Amino acid sequence: MLIGEYSYSLDDKGRIAIPTKFRAALSEGLVITRGLDGCLFIYPKKEWQKLVEKISTMPLSKEKARAFARLMMAGAMDFMLDRQGRVVIPGYLREYAKLKKELVITGVLDRLEIWDTKLWAEYKKKTDSEASSIAEDLEI
Repeated sequence: MLIGEYSYSLDDKGRIAIPTKFRAALSEGLVITRGLDGCLFIYPKKEWQKLVEKISTMPLSKEKARAFARLMMAGAMDFMLDRQGRVVIPGYLREYAKLKKELVITGVLDRLEIWDTKLWAEYKKKTDSEASSIAEDLEI
């Protein structure tokens, strides 16, 4: 399980260091893709394969199924961490997530999310103010 919140910086070459506690989960490779809510998703290879299997069962005849498959698959890239535990984030993905210099990496169960620090703060503020309503709607 991937959990936690960490602040990092993007270097001049578009690389980000992955927090040490997550590196073992990504040691066999990872996939970075467009995420939801304005962030990027990083999946360990095994978790990515599970997602691919779910998406491949969605009905091709449904417009939203096609759109979701395109969102997740068309921008996805395979990577390996370098010796320092870093990964290059391609320019088109940095642009999609509006990544500047300061970033937040969050662990969310089966994936990591990469957020621009400012966008993460805005998202947290919004969801924090709606936490009770969210929990009630989900019957948690």
